[in-house]
Amino acid sequence: MKIQQLSLFLENKPGRLAEPCRLLAQAGINIRTLSLADTQQFGILRLIVSDWQKAASLLANAGYACKVTEVLAVEVPDRPGGLAAILELFATGPVNIEYMYAFPFGRQDKAVILFRFDKPDEAIERLQAAGVNVLAGVEIYNGGAQS
Repeated sequence: MKIQQLSLFLENKPGRLAEPCRLLAQAGINIRTLSLADTQQFGILRLIVSDWQKAASLLANAGYACKVTEVLAVEVPDRPGGLAAILELFATGPVNIEYMYAFPFGRQDKAVILFRFDKPDEAIERLQAAGVNVLAGVEIYNGGAQS
C-alpha cells in the first residue's frame, strides 16, 4: 500500500527540469505523476514512476540528489467535500500530513490524492478503519492495471 516516491533537488534554472525527465524517457521509465515545488534557487521534483528502483539508480548515477520516500495513494470521493472528509480523519492528530498532491488517475466517482504522512502505518490504519481505499503500488505504477 505504500508507494515509493522519488524526490530530486534541482537548481531553479532553465533546462534543469528537462534533464532528469529526458534520462527517464531514454530508459523507458514512465512518469505516472509529479509535483514540483520551488524556491528562488532550488526546486524539489517529486515523482511517481513506473520503475522506481531503476529510476533511483539511474538518477543517482547521473549525479542527482535522489531521495526515496513512502507516500500513500488514497481514493477520495470526487465531489464537493470529498477531500475535506479525508482531512478530518487527521484533524485531531497524532498523524500529520506533511504534503499532498493530486494524481490524474481515478475510477468512477473517485479521485486519487497522494499523501506524505509522518506516520504512514498509522495513517493506513485510520484510513482503512474509516472505509477509505488506499491503493496498492501496482495500481499506480502500472496505471490501474493489476498484475
